Amino acid sequence: MTGGTTPLTSLPAFKALGAHHASLRGVHLRELFARDPGRGERLVAEAAGLYLDYSKQRVTDETLGLLLDLARASGLRARIEAMFAGEKLNVTEGRAVLHVALRAPRGARIVVDGEDVVPRVHAVLDRMADFAGRVRSGAWTGFTGRAIRNVVNLGIGGSDLGPAMATEALRWYADRRLTLRFVSNVDGADFVESTRDLDPAETLFVVASKTFTTLETLTNAHTARRWCVRALGEERAVTKHFVAVSTAEAEVRKFGIDPANMFPFWDWVGGRYSLWSAIGLSLMVAIGPERFRELLAGAHAMDEHFRGAPFERNLPVLLALLGIWYDDFFGAETLAILPYSHYLARFSAYLQQLDMESNGKRVDLEGRAVDYQTGPIVWGQPGTNGQHAFYQLIHQGTKLIPCDFIGFLRPLDEVGEHHPLLVANLFAQTEALAFGKTAEEVAAEGVPALQVPHRTFPGNRPSSTILAQRLTPAVLGALVALYEHKVFVQGTIWRLNSFDQWGVELGKALANRITPELTAPAEPRLTHDSSTNALIRRFRRPGP
Repeated sequence: MTGGTTPLTSLPAFKALGAHHASLRGVHLRELFARDPGRGERLVAEAAGLYLDYSKQRVTDETLGLLLDLARASGLRARIEAMFAGEKLNVTEGRAVLHVALRAPRGARIVVDGEDVVPRVHAVLDRMADFAGRVRSGAWTGFTGRAIRNVVNLGIGGSDLGPAMATEALRWYADRRLTLRFVSNVDGADFVESTRDLDPAETLFVVASKTFTTLETLTNAHTARRWCVRALGEERAVTKHFVAVSTAEAEVRKFGIDPANMFPFWDWVGGRYSLWSAIGLSLMVAIGPERFRELLAGAHAMDEHFRGAPFERNLPVLLALLGIWYDDFFGAETLAILPYSHYLARFSAYLQQLDMESNGKRVDLEGRAVDYQTGPIVWGQPGTNGQHAFYQLIHQGTKLIPCDFIGFLRPLDEVGEHHPLLVANLFAQTEALAFGKTAEEVAAEGVPALQVPHRTFPGNRPSSTILAQRLTPAVLGALVALYEHKVFVQGTIWRLNSFDQWGVELGKALANRITPELTAPAEPRLTHDSSTNALIRRFRRPGP
């Protein structure tokens, strides 16, 4: 087990943090700043184009030292090296964990089972670049000879959330002559609404499924196939309007896609870590190969920082340790991700899967139930919208909600005074959360006594602020890699396998059993619990 066989909660470093928490939990951020007026310039770190201010966290130098002791006691440095060396850290599936290889530069060497995988990675990237270039230039034409104007990605989970998030985030860099859509939900409304205004003769589908058997994706793919063939009148049209991101050549061929138009990836790429692989094909079509490689370069810069920087200046390590501080000692259950960028509208949803699917585990690497909190509930939406929705609870509610604020010093488009106003709100929210407003301060403003309690802000609500100059492909790459590695660090300390997802399997298996029971001509013999049986019978009941 990582960190030896001593249970996590029995480690001296963990116990020391518990004792320290007891002495610090009543200390307010106002007092911490009063004691150390320079902490706002001191408790910061910077790497790969990102600036992290964690001075508004409820920590002291002693806290940070104890958290760093916990990281070292957990064998974090050795585990980082093991990941970069291609060791099979995904123990339940016997797989390496090498999303870092997907953004390694040409000439780097990363070995899995005796093979340097970097040349294979770049061979696929080169094929992707060639294909994306042909679509963007109009050289790739549909069955009728017309250029492709619409690209629809069919995937789910990591095959959807990553490219969909990044395509939205980097829309400013996209070729606006192309329409990009992402269909993931097996609810037919998703497909219908996403294709309602598209011309089949100008539409290309990217079917993203490693095994080419994913139920939701293949259901949507077969619907897309019928939609295309019905409009264009020929089965042969499939070869010009569908490509695959998969490794299952036989299934791809059976569907009607030319294997020459199949882009592979590997079993050491987890779905939620696959944005950088062929899963990002739709994104590359949108922003172009050069911008896509900038995205990879930004992620690689964060990889190098994570691997080499001392833990006390290491952005992913610091974020991870702060999260553990609140999860396991303050009992916080959620983490709010609050990007002050309209382009990052889907970033919180992307991080939900990355974090909650990775560390939403209740047993350790040896299969033993843990006796401490693991992964947080991740949620959020862009500012300033969130300020007029859920910030009320963060400021004045009864729950402790650590927050990560993300912002950019310069806009991509200068539009009046919009950007200074946006950034002012970001900075103001972190200040208000940290310091609040006392009853005395409220009363001194002449507020009626009845309103004073209602207009008092307790403060002492922790937050980190992550800033970059602008939202570029490289900055987005660094930002995503930052959170990938943060999740890895927390999984290491919590002694979890952050790279499997057995928790999604049971529901799938039961759905496969229930589906024929919903549609069978004669009522089947139902053997579920009484609630599920009743729901199935209600679905089968004739109705208007």
